[in-house]
Amino acid sequence: MTASRPIIAFTVVCLLAGASSRAFAQSGMAGMDHSKHRMGPEIVIPKGALYTKADVEFMQGMIAHHAQAIVMSRMAEANGANAQVLKLSRKIDQSQVPEIIIMQAWLRRYGQFAPDTASWHDMRMDGMLTDDELEAMSEAKGVAFDRLFLTGMIKHHVGALKMVDDLFKSPGAGQEVDANVFANDVVTAQTAEIGLMRRLLSQLPPE
Repeated sequence: MTASRPIIAFTVVCLLAGASSRAFAQSGMAGMDHSKHRMGPEIVIPKGALYTKADVEFMQGMIAHHAQAIVMSRMAEANGANAQVLKLSRKIDQSQVPEIIIMQAWLRRYGQFAPDTASWHDMRMDGMLTDDELEAMSEAKGVAFDRLFLTGMIKHHVGALKMVDDLFKSPGAGQEVDANVFANDVVTAQTAEIGLMRRLLSQLPPE
């Protein structure tokens, strides 16, 4: 009976998060400090825990990863993205906001440091864009934006898949039930979106 409680808690968080997507604090690109990857306090895993240090690092890193994807997605409307790219960008925004809330809840449940949505400034994980790439995207308009957004988000999603792969390659990691379900959901959703983005990219007019 008790084993099902974390899953129920996650379901409740998902439902609440849907109504909270607008609460995401949109981060600008000013005042960044990339001198280190800030992961919070040293990770201490209690004896007998069902999760590992790799699980905690995955959740912390994926929060930053998702947060940057949301910043990228929120450029689409102002930068004149076409209707299909705009629809995709909104889907990424609306799905990854609640996922951040889920990851933060997971970390707090186990007494671990939960980064906020500004963490992408300091933590650059696999596939995340550089400052120059973000600036170029923010300045591009129309088809030029669509191309940079799609190529950048494909790179971003491929990085997320590598993060999951690295998690499952770590001894004992990815076995805690909610971490396992979440990581596999990332693979399912982002693999499908990569396929969609590659198709949209092929449909853009030549440069």
